[in-house]
Amino acid sequence: MKITLKTWQSIMALGLLVGTTQCGITPEPPNDEELITTVRIVFTDSQDANNTAVATFQDLDGVGGDPATISDLTLATGTAYNFSVEFLDESGETAEDITAEVEEEGAEHQVFYVVAGANLTIAYGDMDGDGNPIGLVGTATAGDASTGNLTITLRHEPNKAGANVPEGDITNAGGETDVEVTFNVTVE
Repeated sequence: MKITLKTWQSIMALGLLVGTTQCGITPEPPNDEELITTVRIVFTDSQDANNTAVATFQDLDGVGGDPATISDLTLATGTAYNFSVEFLDESGETAEDITAEVEEEGAEHQVFYVVAGANLTIAYGDMDGDGNPIGLVGTATAGDASTGNLTITLRHEPNKAGANVPEGDITNAGGETDVEVTFNVTVE
């Protein structure tokens, strides 16, 4: 009987599977990325905690189903804000807070903020154990009246030592994008 290469590979794979199972070794399943259905960013006026602005992206059925809902962000000119961003999986009966996992695995994540057109500056306010930014909280300053957008990108395993990455430049970050959302911004 002649054994083809494909048959030989099948026999070897079966032997490997039986061998690892017999030895009590269970192969690890692949690390699936979390489903992120909701991104919410909250800006709180640094002088008046009652003055907040919130923008929310929500796509409960994930990519490909119903279109996402995205709210716009309106900020006051000449105002300094503290901000926080949260990532949630709200596809099930109870919401799963992905933000806590991002914070816990801070060395493996970074949130990037790219502003286009709007007079808005963003600065990181939190760091991982190595002193590199995570980006779940920070400060923002709204300047003169303007319109544009704010793109928020959560990256998994970015190169935090890449050129300008610690300053928030996503260009040399690499890694995998967990979620990317763009909000319309008005500074008035």
